[in-house]
Amino acid sequence: MGKKIYIILAITLFAAFVLVFNTFPRSTVSEVEKRELAKFPEFSFQSLKEGKFTKELSTWFSDSEPYRDHFINLSMNIKDWMRMNFSKENAITFHAPDAAPIDIEAPDIHTDDIQNDTIPAQIKDTTENRKIEEYRNKLTAEENAKIAHAGIVIVGTGDKVRALMAYAGDSTGGVKFAEAANIYKRQLGKKVNVYLMVIPTSIEFYCPDAVKSRTKSQRATINNIFAHLSDSVKAVDVYTTLGRHANEDIYLRTDHHWSPLGAFYAAQKFAQVAGVPFKDTTSYVRKVVKRYVGSMYGYSKDISVKKAPEDFVFWEPDSTVTYTTTYINYTIDENYKVTGESGPFKGKYFFHYKDGSGSAYCTFMGGDTKLTKVETSTKNKRRLIIIKDSFGNALPGYLFFSFEEIHVIDYRYFTFNMVQYVKDNKITDILFANNIFSAYSNSIAKRYSKFLTQDHATFYPPKPKPKPQPAENSEAAPENTEAAPQAN
Repeated sequence: MGKKIYIILAITLFAAFVLVFNTFPRSTVSEVEKRELAKFPEFSFQSLKEGKFTKELSTWFSDSEPYRDHFINLSMNIKDWMRMNFSKENAITFHAPDAAPIDIEAPDIHTDDIQNDTIPAQIKDTTENRKIEEYRNKLTAEENAKIAHAGIVIVGTGDKVRALMAYAGDSTGGVKFAEAANIYKRQLGKKVNVYLMVIPTSIEFYCPDAVKSRTKSQRATINNIFAHLSDSVKAVDVYTTLGRHANEDIYLRTDHHWSPLGAFYAAQKFAQVAGVPFKDTTSYVRKVVKRYVGSMYGYSKDISVKKAPEDFVFWEPDSTVTYTTTYINYTIDENYKVTGESGPFKGKYFFHYKDGSGSAYCTFMGGDTKLTKVETSTKNKRRLIIIKDSFGNALPGYLFFSFEEIHVIDYRYFTFNMVQYVKDNKITDILFANNIFSAYSNSIAKRYSKFLTQDHATFYPPKPKPKPQPAENSEAAPENTEAAPQAN
């Protein structure tokens, strides 16, 4: 009798799963993983013959399972209950790298997360931009692969949990990054100061001794990068600066980024090297987004990260400095390639998010997919370009007292010729501000060098010139019936 009950229960459970997975609506987006799920593939006889259709169909079926996020949360809770720690004193969990790169994006920005008055009119009123794609803080496939292969260390318990991204680079890496900065200085000449900042990630300062074998020294890589800089390029050593403040909240616990406080100390160090004025936090207004859970929840799939939300604290300049922000938004495809750009328009620099929003790191400029120009009331004829990854987003807001203009360029989306851009905007200073993963990447360094030679991308055909209208008075000259000569 007992066996029959178990058999009946097993059959019932199996039937329930078949019912759910085959008849319930498929999931299209995973909020936990911060990504769109696989879409049903487009059929063609050619793709069927090549086996591509059946492969993509299988991926869609497994990736878009109904109630995907509910099952992920259930799995994470079970793992949390069964957790085995390396140490009794410090709760430590290591999430081994995935077998293949994962495609995870940073938090999307949704209209219900943003206070309505911070969305530019061009975005509110344009139907094609309803999803606010230009405000998405995306990571490249290369960055995703590094995150996936490096593994994640979870440290601490309760509301003190911290997620750390392991670093797999060695002490000989980053040379191409240094060489790119050297090329900029040689090509742009004496009138343009070039600086290089390499931003370490949190594991460098908070990794317990018990798992230090899981990560490599970022200091060694940074030293190597600085050693390959020419004497005319100025190194900005924020590693030492951040180390002095490691007992403060200079990194986010639940996100792979540093905190705005860490960026403040780095901006202060840069201003010192650049020889420009800098204001302390008394010249800023403190803002807080409560109950923030960042990207490391989706990367690690560890429920303890979700259960340990933190305050996202940032500072806006007070009224003693005024500024105007102008954007050019980029449209990008699924491979992060720029396919179009908007005309310049005015907008807010600081975007405000509701408590509990996972998009709070997009406070600065609303994300990455844009070219930003900030004109300030600081009149010292110093005009700065910051060439950055997403870590660099938190820097410019602390430099409004320091520069007359600040141009913010993301390495993934710049479409102009850099030499011409520097000339047209009378740039005096260029800062490369990249986290250690970006600085280690040869392909990113190549992109920087390409900026110096590329033509400005043209996405839209020129508008046709209006045809001349005939004179309205009766004395107008008669129309010439001969064809006008065409310009070559």
